[in-house]
Amino acid sequence: MTTSVITGDIIKSRGQTNPNIWIRTLKKSLSYISSDKSYWNIYRGDSFQIEIKDWYQSFLFAVYIKACIKSIRGLDVRLSIGIGNKTYEGNTVSESNGEAFIFSGETIEALKKDKQNLRIKTNHFELDKELNLYFKLALIAMNNWTVNTAEVVKLSIAYPKALQSELGKMIGINQNAVSTRQKRAYLEEIMEVNLMFRNKISNYYL
Repeated sequence: MTTSVITGDIIKSRGQTNPNIWIRTLKKSLSYISSDKSYWNIYRGDSFQIEIKDWYQSFLFAVYIKACIKSIRGLDVRLSIGIGNKTYEGNTVSESNGEAFIFSGETIEALKKDKQNLRIKTNHFELDKELNLYFKLALIAMNNWTVNTAEVVKLSIAYPKALQSELGKMIGINQNAVSTRQKRAYLEEIMEVNLMFRNKISNYYL
């Protein structure tokens, strides 16, 4: 059975005077992705892991998690995506095992050393090489999101069918401000990367 796993670390979490703020935000973002808490876990205070059975969604959900965390001033997140088989189904995500879990765990450690914030690992080297190049380019935009642009990205992903005016009402800004923030976030280009990701993945995992 093929699955995907995202492992993450909150960057600069120890500099926050009130950790409850980002922990609450992280829990909300993981609950949005999976309402079943057995598929995600927060550990060591600022690390987490979530299994996403629909691996086509793994990049988009990584973007969503990043937007949620960057909507808090001074914070960012390091994310590794692993796609592969699942050999054991535990009662919790931390008890389950397989390639996806191993790939994701190994990659998060490599990211810390390389000081990069997003990477994928599968059992297809050429696929990884290509996707990680696109991720590096996407990070040029995502790493520079402000609190305001990150908030709009978060809402745009959570409510994909909402009009800009409807998104604006949720946070008290007008439609033009939403449009401006989406452009500053390079949201359209990032969604194009997501489509490319889904197409590339489908060639290897059917």
